[in-house]
Amino acid sequence: MNQFENKLVAVLNESIEPGKLMNGLAHMCIGFGAALGKEQLRLSDYRDADGGSHPNISEMPFIVLKANSNKIRKLRAEAIEKNIRFTDFTDAMTIGTYQEQQLRSSQTKEVDLNYYGIVLFGPWAMVSEMTRKFSLLK
Repeated sequence: MNQFENKLVAVLNESIEPGKLMNGLAHMCIGFGAALGKEQLRLSDYRDADGGSHPNISEMPFIVLKANSNKIRKLRAEAIEKNIRFTDFTDAMTIGTYQEQQLRSSQTKEVDLNYYGIVLFGPWAMVSEMTRKFSLLK
């Protein structure tokens, strides 16, 4: 049995250039981390041998996998169906001001969105089963 109740997994679109992909992952992690909170994410203060602090590092592994946009879309639908907490990032959330991005998102049908990624947080066994078909991002 795993020592952690919940699992934290990102599934990223391998076809997006790395800089844009990391930007999307950062946006997802900032918002999702704020929503989940320090306790659920098991954030700790790691200390080095010199007494230096490395704060807010999760004790849990953070698995990063790869997929294409359509597989991420299906995973998102499954997360909704199974009531797994998630956040995602799409192409409509890039370029321009946040107001322009929100407007573009509101005018784009879900089927037309290109997913950059999704981050899932939920019961270890359930999230593992949902993501077992994906490979590690290298």
